[in-house]
This record gives sequence, structure tokens and C-alpha cells, in this order.
Amino acid sequence: MTYKSDIWEVFIQSKNGLAHKHVGNVHASDKKMALDNARDLYTRRNEGSCIWVVKTSHIVSSESEDSESFFDPANDKVYRHPTFYKMPDGAKHI
Repeated sequence: MTYKSDIWEVFIQSKNGLAHKHVGNVHASDKKMALDNARDLYTRRNEGSCIWVVKTSHIVSSESEDSESFFDPANDKVYRHPTFYKMPDGAKHI
């Protein structure tokens, strides 16, 4: 019998309301096994309140060699940067 195993990336939320953080990966044949393996491996001491697992093959990423053309267009929109705006004299805690 051949056992097919995929790699799943694991993200843990430490407390409700906080962002999930990548903690590593697990091998599993399906999503239930991936969740069980992630729980057993990464939350042995009650470190989390929620677990996400995502097949590594489903993650889409920009390429590092394309970074200049991919991120460059944002630099020509200075109004997107907070330094573009002048703070009103009476504004506090912004």
C-alpha cells in the first residue's frame, strides 16, 4: 500500500483576536490528519487558541527577482504614506 503525504504549513493563533503566526509544517494525507498532527506537534502546552493548516502547494508567492517591478508602483503614490499629510495643530494621539 502506498501512503501519499502532502506538506501542510501550520499557523497558530496564540489568543483570540491576535494574528496567526507561521510555526512550521507537518506531513499529512488529508486536512483532518494535518490539524491533528499540528495540534500534537505545536500546541502540547496549550500555546494556541486556533490552528490553521494550508497545503504548501496552495500557497502563492511573488518571486524575489520580480520584487522591484512588483513593489515599485507603490512608491509613486506618495499620498499613501503618512508623511504626505500635515498633522493639524490640535490633533492628539494619532
